Amino acid sequence: MSARLLLFTGKGGVGKTTLAAATATALAAGGRKALVVSTDPAHSLGDALGVPLSGQVTEIEGGLHAAQVDPRALVDDAWRDLRGHLRTVLAGAGVDELDAEELTVLPGVEELLALSEVQRLTRNGPWDVVVVDCGPTAETLRLLALPEAFASYLERLFPTHRRVVRGLLAGVAGSGTVEKWDATADALGRLAEELEQLRGLLTSSTTSVRLVLTPERVVAAETRRTVTALALQGIRVDGVVANRVVPDPGADRGPAAEWLRTRRAEQDAVLAELGDLGAVRTVEHRAAEPVGTAALLDVAESLYQGRDPLDGAADDGPLLHVERTGELEYTLRLALPVGDSSLDLARVGDDLAVTVDGRRRLVALPSLLKRCLVTGAELDDTGLAVRFAPDPDLWMR
Repeated sequence: MSARLLLFTGKGGVGKTTLAAATATALAAGGRKALVVSTDPAHSLGDALGVPLSGQVTEIEGGLHAAQVDPRALVDDAWRDLRGHLRTVLAGAGVDELDAEELTVLPGVEELLALSEVQRLTRNGPWDVVVVDCGPTAETLRLLALPEAFASYLERLFPTHRRVVRGLLAGVAGSGTVEKWDATADALGRLAEELEQLRGLLTSSTTSVRLVLTPERVVAAETRRTVTALALQGIRVDGVVANRVVPDPGADRGPAAEWLRTRRAEQDAVLAELGDLGAVRTVEHRAAEPVGTAALLDVAESLYQGRDPLDGAADDGPLLHVERTGELEYTLRLALPVGDSSLDLARVGDDLAVTVDGRRRLVALPSLLKRCLVTGAELDDTGLAVRFAPDPDLWMR
């Protein structure tokens, strides 16, 4: 059984690494086998834990383990053989050897392999929970979209049906090299299967993202966009954490207290505006940087206040579902927290193209709606509702 997977991300500099490490430390202290692993190129997880880390899992103390994924080493070990297969395909199709070499250096491969390593650890390790310290928000969104993007790329170049690939390659190269092409087709098939498993892991009910922010309007605005972007990818957000909230000065009336009071009032106003995202956990700003497990446990106590760090991470239901809303009308509901984001819809064949703040996702329509026309759309309390009615030209086919 796969471990529970919890990913932390947020705008750079908000303290997500510290909170990811604190959460894993608290989980281990509570009796769970916990692994905290970082895919952040900044390599600051070891600094937070106060120990040097590598790509090999290191035991920090009872129940708590940690690792820093090294994407470069993964590329050298895991990507070399597949690149060789891809060069074979491209060369057989008449692509110059040097061009084939360049074409197989695909953007995002390092990040994709880092995510695959997280999947391997989650699936094969003895962990109850795997906590991932991801990179800053923009990098994380790209990272989490890679399995689907790569799968789409692979499908366009090399169709799923193995006989189609085999026939195409044999036709290009001649029957004498069919065995060589078969090995290539097998390698591509394994990659496609792994991408599908990776996509399944990210959208599983046992996986969720926890967003970290500091109570500032610019950061809060990015957090809102991130919630929508993750929902668009079918990935759950199970909570928002506001870090570095200034302490309440109480009844003190000195100059420093007045500054704290003003700053705290500004932060409280930002947090109030995030109320529609659910309960926002808060962590007060500390005078000393928390380093080491003892300090991280103190942060976790402030964050979770004795509650299970995994509480409140229930599945909110499917991103997409269809209901009949009239005799000849159907409504497709997308649970997207769009808010004030810009939204655009378009029908692309059997897909519905949904674009929110410049991020586009092709939503495969259920078979029932493929024979329907879009008649309208609106935002309501559940998210986006798109109305469909039967297309007279297709319905009777």
